[in-house]
Amino acid sequence: MNEDPSRRIELLRTLVADDPADAAAHFLLGRALLDAGHAVEAIAAFEGAIAADPDYAAAYRQMGNAQEAAGRIDDAIATYRRGVTVAERTNDLQAGKEMNAFLRRLARDAPRP
Repeated sequence: MNEDPSRRIELLRTLVADDPADAAAHFLLGRALLDAGHAVEAIAAFEGAIAADPDYAAAYRQMGNAQEAAGRIDDAIATYRRGVTVAERTNDLQAGKEMNAFLRRLARDAPRP
């Protein structure tokens, strides 16, 4: 049985409102919003996750994905770079590896002058 995405989003919004310092709630809200095609709103949720926990490497990865989906490529590059730094500092090897791969893909796909 498929869960109604709008219901899940509203439940997660309630969790975030109840505890704005809960980085995981912001992160899950961002994922649900991104999955539902609401990239700009997802960016704000991931920003909330990072504000609550600046060392949450996965939040940088997902925020970069949301920024790409919103067409904000320069912002995504900056976010991935910050995320790689966080991932290296926190020893989150998987998140760092993924964000480095995203950076290589964006560099490869960039328009040439």
